[in-house]
Amino acid sequence: MKPISRIGILGAGQMGGGIAQAAAAAGIEVVISDRDLTTAQAGLEQINKRLASQVKREKISPEQQQDVLRKIRPVSDIMEMADCPLVIEAATENMALKLQLFQQLDAACSPSTILASNTSSISITTIAAATQRPAQVIGMHFFNPVPAMALVEVISGLATDDTTFATTKAFAEQLGKTPVACKDKAGFVVNRILLPMLNEACFVLDEGVACAEDIDSAMQLGCAHPMGPLALADFIGLDTCLAVMEVLHKELGEDKYRPAPLLRQYVAAGWTGRKSGRGFFNYSA
Repeated sequence: MKPISRIGILGAGQMGGGIAQAAAAAGIEVVISDRDLTTAQAGLEQINKRLASQVKREKISPEQQQDVLRKIRPVSDIMEMADCPLVIEAATENMALKLQLFQQLDAACSPSTILASNTSSISITTIAAATQRPAQVIGMHFFNPVPAMALVEVISGLATDDTTFATTKAFAEQLGKTPVACKDKAGFVVNRILLPMLNEACFVLDEGVACAEDIDSAMQLGCAHPMGPLALADFIGLDTCLAVMEVLHKELGEDKYRPAPLLRQYVAAGWTGRKSGRGFFNYSA
């Protein structure tokens, strides 16, 4: 199978930028777009900051930093990625938004283009039905931070064909990632298991069983987790955690997936974790 040499990425935030960085580091040309050119360029600047940090720690050379940056081109119009063989959507975990974006990509891109979503919980079958190419729509769920995390969940929708799956799996391997095939079920593998645990930590905190620091220390020391559940939720983003739990609760219909009221409160307050400077822990300093 011929390696992919150019991709489009729709969404220049934490995940889209991370995917762009990983792809460029693997020698792939990247066209990255967001709601406007300024936002797309801001995404490139965040990539530059991460690369500069790696240079400072002598993980990569300044020449490697520039090589990666040269391969990423911010654009304002998704028509710029019309001829890419693969386009990855990495927008907010919102069903209505994703359906709108896939309709736009479907209209803009070549009929042969594979359209992938980095969704962490939303049905690929539902997303694919918004297009005229459901056989070429697939889930490609990366994990944060993308350049460092090895796993990619590859999710086939009901209509996804074997060629689309094989091409996407090969692309994940081209990035040096380990793909895991998943059925199109709410939360897929990792979030189906992980997010209920993080949600339960919110219940434990809200019930006063222990403070946030002690909950995290208990799970780190008692279960050998490298990061406590509340700190991990802050890292993922509490808004993202809530969105995933809402999908699990709606799709699976069981009370054990009910989002914790405290999680809802924090998101309503704008305390979404590291990215806002405040979550279960304070990052403003």
